[in-house]
Amino acid sequence: MLPAAASIANDPSAAARSAGRASPWRLSVAPMMDWTDRHCRYFHRLLSRHALLYTEMVTTGALLHGDVPRHLDFDAAEQPVALQLGGSEPQALAQCARLGERWGYREINLNCGCPSERVQHGAFGACLMAEPQLVADGVKAMVDAVGIPVSVKHRVGIDRQESYGFVRDFVGTVSEAGCSTFVVHARSAWLQGLSPKENRDIPPLRYPLVHQLKRDFPHLTIAINGGFKTDDEVGAQLQQLDGVMVGREAYHNPWWLASWDHTFFGDAASGASRDAIEAQMVDYMGRAALQGTRWPSIARHMLGLRHGQPGARAWRRVWSDHRRKMLPAHEVFRIANSELRAG
Repeated sequence: MLPAAASIANDPSAAARSAGRASPWRLSVAPMMDWTDRHCRYFHRLLSRHALLYTEMVTTGALLHGDVPRHLDFDAAEQPVALQLGGSEPQALAQCARLGERWGYREINLNCGCPSERVQHGAFGACLMAEPQLVADGVKAMVDAVGIPVSVKHRVGIDRQESYGFVRDFVGTVSEAGCSTFVVHARSAWLQGLSPKENRDIPPLRYPLVHQLKRDFPHLTIAINGGFKTDDEVGAQLQQLDGVMVGREAYHNPWWLASWDHTFFGDAASGASRDAIEAQMVDYMGRAALQGTRWPSIARHMLGLRHGQPGARAWRRVWSDHRRKMLPAHEVFRIANSELRAG
């Protein structure tokens, strides 16, 4: 008999029953700087029809004083897709949330989890957890400005503020402002002494704190982020929480996403092969080239597609070879697959 924690991951009918009463946040791919751009999201959408996809964090300053189409434009095929904002000034957040809604995003997410020094200097990201009322003011401004969901992504603590009471009070204060969805990275952010990369690995994962949040706030949607790599791990979390957000593993091992619709949403498997997905991406690269985007900036996101296959290293080497960047993507595709078959 299957353990309860693994039942959803191994029983699609259980997934279907659970998915029927689950939120749109059931399974999502995390916003990741320099990774989850529009080309990455297009690729991920070919793999999963149902997973919620997030943009990279876009700062309010970039939208209010920069090139809005460059930051917000996306392909309709990416839907459902959510916009993550970085900022702390309520009116600026409201203006940017309205822009996001106007451009067609399904959700606005406020970043209260990024620990980088650049973000700290801008007084947003993880350091906002020390100012729950300011976050609440920003959330209320956005909720009042748009008709789409407003969510918050945050950590379980910052620096030495690692008690459960700290994150509980943060969620309680922000939820009173109208936020009903929280995506919780189950690590603390150590703002002093660790780099952003180290903050993704060194602070320990504390899943029980996130589970306690759901028990204390059963009316809220609580999703968890941090360290998930297998169906069983995701299934175990879905026994206790409303959703799971997957980050680096989704990027480095993207073929995993191809099983999500069947395993966790109870939908029919797409039946698409890696070859078919790659061919669709090459067609996409051809269309992007007509708009001035060269294939290397797109191909980099699919380098994990052949993970674990014989010949994968040679295949990756071809797609990573910038000496070929002037060749048409379809020609690189032919060379890469010749190397793959030879391996």
